[in-house]
Amino acid sequence: MRVLVVEDEHRMASHIGHALGEEGFAVDLAWDGEAGLELARSTDYDAIVLDLMLPRLDGLSVCRRLRQEGRRTPVLILSARDMIEDRVRGLDAGADDYLVKPFAIAELLARLRALQRRGHAPAQTILVVGNLRLNPAKRSVERDGRPIGLTAREYALLEYFMRRADCILTRTMISEHVWDFSFDHSSNVVDVYVKHLRDKIDQPGAPSLIHAVRGVGYVLRSPDAPVS
Repeated sequence: MRVLVVEDEHRMASHIGHALGEEGFAVDLAWDGEAGLELARSTDYDAIVLDLMLPRLDGLSVCRRLRQEGRRTPVLILSARDMIEDRVRGLDAGADDYLVKPFAIAELLARLRALQRRGHAPAQTILVVGNLRLNPAKRSVERDGRPIGLTAREYALLEYFMRRADCILTRTMISEHVWDFSFDHSSNVVDVYVKHLRDKIDQPGAPSLIHAVRGVGYVLRSPDAPVS
């Protein structure tokens, strides 16, 4: 899950970014409304965490402009304003959720996961490809009933693959979604992580689920899926 955090309090933004990063999120930070708006326009985010009191352009204006342009990226507003009318203004501006400061990081994570489920496939709480199952709510993975332990980054990579099963994903698509703007595109980190993931989810004697597409990237597909 790739998230944009627009927050002018550097300590707060860094704390949120660090916490989300530990959970396997790819996080980009913007310190003012104008910068946040430009990033939201140019990058495919799964969610935007948006403060209201921002320099250059306030959060409500950022949210309104995104909606007026037809951009449907889920927006979670953060604000110290806790009056009912403040929440109503935020939601009426196009936000999908509103979280009052101070807040617990655990609640922020839960709300982001809920936005992700709502934005992809509300009825599909468990992701299944062949005999591989991923439970986003519990952050658990198993294949043929066997639990699989993954690091936060491996989990984020697998979830990205499973949400786009049967789609060929380029290395650039993977790196931009699972990592962030600081990623070194000249490195082989994507290939290394895909190998780690294959080593963990593949079973002896069973077909591999993640396949390399020469010169392009990778695709995750069920063993019984037709190859185009």
